[in-house]
Amino acid sequence: MPITANNPDRKSWLEVASDCDFPIQNIPFGVFLTKDDIVTVGTRIGDYAIDLGALHQLGYFEGIDLTDDVFLQDALNEFISCGKKTWRLVRNRISEIFDAENPKLRDNAKHRDIVIFNCNEVEMQLPVYIGDYTDFFSSKEHATNTGKMFRDPANALLPNWLHIPVGYHGRSSTIVPTGIPVHRPMGQTMPADATAPVFGPSRLVDFELETAFITTDANIMGENIPVAEAEDYIFGMVLLNDWSARDIQKWEYVPLGPFLAKNFASSISPWIVTMDALEPFRCASPVQEPTPLPYLQQTGDHAFDINLEVAIAPENVEEKVISKTNFKYMYWTMSQQLAHHTINGCRVNSGDMMGSGTISGPTEDSFGSMLELTWGGKNPILMNDGSERKFINDGDTVIMRGYCQNESTRIGFGEVASKLLPPIPTK
Repeated sequence: MPITANNPDRKSWLEVASDCDFPIQNIPFGVFLTKDDIVTVGTRIGDYAIDLGALHQLGYFEGIDLTDDVFLQDALNEFISCGKKTWRLVRNRISEIFDAENPKLRDNAKHRDIVIFNCNEVEMQLPVYIGDYTDFFSSKEHATNTGKMFRDPANALLPNWLHIPVGYHGRSSTIVPTGIPVHRPMGQTMPADATAPVFGPSRLVDFELETAFITTDANIMGENIPVAEAEDYIFGMVLLNDWSARDIQKWEYVPLGPFLAKNFASSISPWIVTMDALEPFRCASPVQEPTPLPYLQQTGDHAFDINLEVAIAPENVEEKVISKTNFKYMYWTMSQQLAHHTINGCRVNSGDMMGSGTISGPTEDSFGSMLELTWGGKNPILMNDGSERKFINDGDTVIMRGYCQNESTRIGFGEVASKLLPPIPTK
């Protein structure tokens, strides 16, 4: 089935700025609260949020096999469970409805008033109910940088890293959408000059620039997903700030890996950009040497050319962009991550989220964390008010943005922005 929604020549009768992340070729999916306090599944074109629940009730999806209430939900899980064919049919239909030459909704003022909202009139929600969350560690540059800092610089990568997409199971209960503030976590640390651990707020709170993909129901327990089929079970992608407390992590991570240092907060962008929308931006992955085992081998282009940036905005101070990188640098692809995740028969469900791991590029200004950008705090970054940052200060807002761009089309994710607040006192 062709992806007609990707036609670069299509224009919308809704106004869309030339540099907007959400042209009619994007059509992401999300969940929002309307000005009438109704939660609905929706999409976005330009600066307009579109109520898909109302659109469905008005008959605009006639001929597509959808339940009556599929869009009258507070999460996208049911729609995601419909599968790739239905996702594509719905996205193609939305593209047709909002085509500049289609008068059906364009010329029906009563329907437009029911269906279309200005984005500043709605409140974005978490787009899916996330049952399970896995975070990978798939940037070779990031893994090498951290290995140089914490282990033998001559043997920065651990022996398994070039053979498997390393990951760990995270915590879904503290994943929040953009705009929700995050509190500095409390925990145990072992200061360099101490002989015993101390308790208190983390002093080294960091961001991790990541993306994440959202899955559909993919398998039953005991079955694996072949790498060649993995993308069929990936609905789309969001931006992810996977907050990290470096000092807590340093003390706790041996022998079982991240725990309290990573599960206190993860922030995501609210619009899920579909894999269909990203199709024009496929590109080659880095060469994998040694060749992975057969179940991880794949041919063709399975990386995506997604420009990413991070900015820090201290309170009442203009933001400063501190990193620019690209998703295409990732050593392990999403297909390989999902194939490896299920090779043991692990079940994957609709709405599960898989984080890419910190995305770092090959140059010092393309690193995806403060840990790397300041090299453990040795090289502070100057903010626009003259203050310095080794890690994230209370009151700072971390802003991440991402977009794809070719000769004809820009497809973006919007942003994920979260302010770091002081810790909540322990009881």
